Amino acid sequence: MLVLSCATPAYPTFSHTLSRPKCTAIRSSFSYVNPFVPEVAKAAESLCSEFRAVDNLVACNSSRVLKAFQNARVGSHHFAGCTGYGHDEAGGREALDQAFAEIVGAESAIVRSQFFSGTHAITCALFAFLRPGDELLAVAGAPYDTLEEVIGKRDSHGVGSLKDFGVMYRELPLAGDGGLDWDALTSALKPHTKCALIQRSCGYSWRRSLSVKEIGRTIQIIKMQNPNCLVMVDNCYGEFVESIEPPMVGADLIAGSLIKNPGGTIAPCGGYVAGSKRWVDAAAARLSAPGLGIDCGSTPGDIMRAFFQGLFLAPQMVGEAIKGTFLVAEVMASKGYRVQPLPRVPRNDTVQAVQLGSRELLLAFCEAVQRSSPVGSFTKPVAGITPGYASEVIFADGTFIDGSTSELSCDGPLREPYAVFCQGGTHWTQWGLVLGDVLKSL
Repeated sequence: MLVLSCATPAYPTFSHTLSRPKCTAIRSSFSYVNPFVPEVAKAAESLCSEFRAVDNLVACNSSRVLKAFQNARVGSHHFAGCTGYGHDEAGGREALDQAFAEIVGAESAIVRSQFFSGTHAITCALFAFLRPGDELLAVAGAPYDTLEEVIGKRDSHGVGSLKDFGVMYRELPLAGDGGLDWDALTSALKPHTKCALIQRSCGYSWRRSLSVKEIGRTIQIIKMQNPNCLVMVDNCYGEFVESIEPPMVGADLIAGSLIKNPGGTIAPCGGYVAGSKRWVDAAAARLSAPGLGIDCGSTPGDIMRAFFQGLFLAPQMVGEAIKGTFLVAEVMASKGYRVQPLPRVPRNDTVQAVQLGSRELLLAFCEAVQRSSPVGSFTKPVAGITPGYASEVIFADGTFIDGSTSELSCDGPLREPYAVFCQGGTHWTQWGLVLGDVLKSL
């Protein structure tokens, strides 16, 4: 008999009445040629206990998703598309929003194909909160590059950043250990601080990603200073990495992308905002227009089915991505490279950073990943200027969904310390195969 416990926010642990079998990650009773290079085979063999803990996490999160689908009475009629204004939609929007809200512990949610990126969803959430004269406070250091023009930290040329609308911005630097500066946070709010922005993942910073427990502690400190200060969490890369989500510890809104974790590698587009109903409605008005609400907008073709199916599969896909981060960290650290997070420590997102130290090595790493991808393996990624990014960036993303980072991919800005950020993968063995080519190239 297998007994699962979902009570803890990190990885739950197995307990059962039978003795555990020996790890079969590499060994098998069947005869075959081991596809992994020795360094990868050794690392995979050593990670059996970590992989088992991830499987238990997947079971807990899958259970929560299944219950939410059942409570929303999801049926095949919800998969039908709609056209035009979307008024003849068959209830799929409502069922998907209800299930998603329950999964993340929110009062309400809006999950739509019309969000064309995580940055777009986060922008709608920020504009829902902030008005001229308000201050936005980033409490986890500098935000991700693509938010800099949204905020007005980098010149948006008058096209409508928060700064253009009279919203002020301030950020708290990280502490020396790469975590939040708890001492500074206790007195950080000013009378006009309307919203605190928490970025859960590391972005392109060399820092630890935040656990939901740390996010909860942050929210508590913020609300003690001003209960009316709203908290927005950039939840990208964090969904299903733990057994709880930020709304369960007090976040007013969270936002993210469906071509990351919650799309389960299947969603072809889209994003979400979830949290308090009042503020979800306000974000929806920013997505569409005041007065239109959330009951409009067409979703043609088979997209609704992909959203439901992707969300159902998301815990499993995230689990495989987490295993991939363990493997990348283990292998690259064994070769002397600095990694963040460190090998074998609990994960708070699906991103594994590796500090390569030079432009040449960063390019070589990404080229190796592209060669080992199922789509576009014959192409060579080229660094360049990408809309929303301050520096040259190189992307290796031979993915079925363009730009999907729930599928195996990596990228990095061409600037010091020349770190590559690895994420995604439908199975950890995919990273095992890719690492063989990477090691030959470095």
